[in-house]
Amino acid sequence: MKYILDTHTVLWLATSSSALSETAKRTILNPRNESFVSIASAWEIAIKVGTGKLRLADGVSKFFRIVHENGFELLPITKEHIKTLETLPLLHRDPFDRILIASAMTEDMCLITADTNIHRYDVAKLW
Repeated sequence: MKYILDTHTVLWLATSSSALSETAKRTILNPRNESFVSIASAWEIAIKVGTGKLRLADGVSKFFRIVHENGFELLPITKEHIKTLETLPLLHRDPFDRILIASAMTEDMCLITADTNIHRYDVAKLW
């Protein structure tokens, strides 16, 4: 199965955070599954590091290393994702989460996230 990881999911996996659910961890580490990380997550990291809202040594470079070291595929934002985004009801105001939702819907992926606002959308999700 194909999964797209929310930004916090990637960071929590990399830091072995207890905030990461066991179900999410098992799913991500299962070699039969394909895990993707949106380029939007890198964009989010760059903004949050730049504004001081997130501390991450080496910032987005570190994030890209985490993605690479874990064998995650980097998912670009496509025009199809943007078209899906345009149709989403405004149930969640975070633009990064909205593009993750649209990407998951467009690519028929399951979104691995702890964000309860995302659960308001008709998108496959796991936590």
